[in-house]
Amino acid sequence: MGFKEEILRRRTFGIVSHPDAGKTTLTEKLLLFGGAIHIAGAVKSNKIKKTATSDFMEIERQRGISVATSVMGFEYNGVKINILDTPGHQDFAEDTFRTLTACDSVIIVIDSAKGVESQTRKLMQVCRMRKTPVMVFINKLDRPAQDPFDLLDEIEKELEIKVNPLSWPIGSGDMFRGVYNIYKESLFLFQSGGQELPEGIEIKNLNSPELTEFINSKEADSLREQLELIRGVYPALNRREYLDATVAPVFFGSALNNFGIKELLDCFIDIAPSPLPRETEERTVMPDEDKFTGFVFKIHANMDPNHRDRIAFVKVCSGIFKRNVNYLHVRSGKMQKFSTPTAFMASKKSIIDEAYPGDIVGLHDTGTFKIGDTLTEGEKLHFKGIPSFSPELFKYIENADPMKSKQLAKGIDQLMDEGVAQLFINQFNGRKIIGTVGALQFEVIEYRLLHEYGAACRWEAINLYKACWIDTTDSKELEDFKKHKSQYMAKDKHGRDVFLADSPYILQMAQENYKHLIFHFTSEF
Repeated sequence: MGFKEEILRRRTFGIVSHPDAGKTTLTEKLLLFGGAIHIAGAVKSNKIKKTATSDFMEIERQRGISVATSVMGFEYNGVKINILDTPGHQDFAEDTFRTLTACDSVIIVIDSAKGVESQTRKLMQVCRMRKTPVMVFINKLDRPAQDPFDLLDEIEKELEIKVNPLSWPIGSGDMFRGVYNIYKESLFLFQSGGQELPEGIEIKNLNSPELTEFINSKEADSLREQLELIRGVYPALNRREYLDATVAPVFFGSALNNFGIKELLDCFIDIAPSPLPRETEERTVMPDEDKFTGFVFKIHANMDPNHRDRIAFVKVCSGIFKRNVNYLHVRSGKMQKFSTPTAFMASKKSIIDEAYPGDIVGLHDTGTFKIGDTLTEGEKLHFKGIPSFSPELFKYIENADPMKSKQLAKGIDQLMDEGVAQLFINQFNGRKIIGTVGALQFEVIEYRLLHEYGAACRWEAINLYKACWIDTTDSKELEDFKKHKSQYMAKDKHGRDVFLADSPYILQMAQENYKHLIFHFTSEF
């Protein structure tokens, strides 16, 4: 198969949702269809020993939530699919935002009873900013659900995108009978009983008397009426509008019962985009260029608890990545080659010889990579749009075991490189401050420091409002500011000046009094 054909057969997408909408369950079922796994993990009950394939960190197994992005690749009907399963919990939103920079499209999972929730809105904002094509999967139809028309109206209003239903549910909860696939014009009836892969019954003609053999005449009439209404309100799918991120195709189903998933997957591989062009500060990179380029969007330490390894996740943007070939690490200016590049099935890794645009490659990292780093065949490029947000919660981190200070320092260093949280060193007293977007991150840091590095830490409260990176056109004014605000000045992990404002008033006064200082609330790595 030629280079261009390899690019066209790739689909790299992220699955995002509010916590508990069933995102990880959907990921499992997609992997089942792809033959990548043969038994799904029980994600609903933490008491069950089998856990979701994509949740490989111990703390995820204990809590039943995803706290790190997992990368999984599989083949389906001749298409190479790369799924990025992201954390649903809002305390880990930053990891999700960064992961979306590596996606060419997104599937949003919505709970049919709860509708659009706060985290879903935030994630949709990121998709809108980047014009990422979006599909919606409305999940949990096997439980009592809202009216499907109300759900479509809510999605249009809350997510600010036009919708186009490509499948339609017959009932919900105990009355859930199945899904009509509008895209393929066929009906699949739901057979409950908790089988791993319940077979749908296919009926092409809705006016056929055969329909009433499976659902009663009242349900059949209701389905015909609703589909007539849908055809009147929603035009046929225009793929261009979907790719331009102005229309979101919508599917209904039950991920837990594996129902409605095949319809979603079949349509997805038909219409979802193959790898897209990427913007850099210098120029636009096209996927079919001959020369390899890629960027690091995530770093994960200790994927294998027996070895203290770090893996940098690289999205291939153009050309072919090859094993044991020298590539330029743009930030350091050094050439590097990689003898064990890996592809992923959650925590299972396999060494690969080459990777194409759209693929995610894992590179063994000895501490040289940072999030946002670029690899090329020599050209100096800097990929745009990998943000680090101003933290909202702050605590001093202290060593609870003086014998383990080296382990603690190494652990903090590596976890900050992963982007789990941000480290600031107070220039006044030299103390280390950890800034996070959510409270749960402090628990994860403490747990991972203890279990992965053998280092115990303790937290001390600190009252801060915002951390802002400061920049200036007037170096004298900057020096004056640093002198007057010395006890509020810190350095981040990369040695940049950060102002730690302890109240909105202090920040406002600083902005008014120092006109030539620029206060940044996101830091492009």
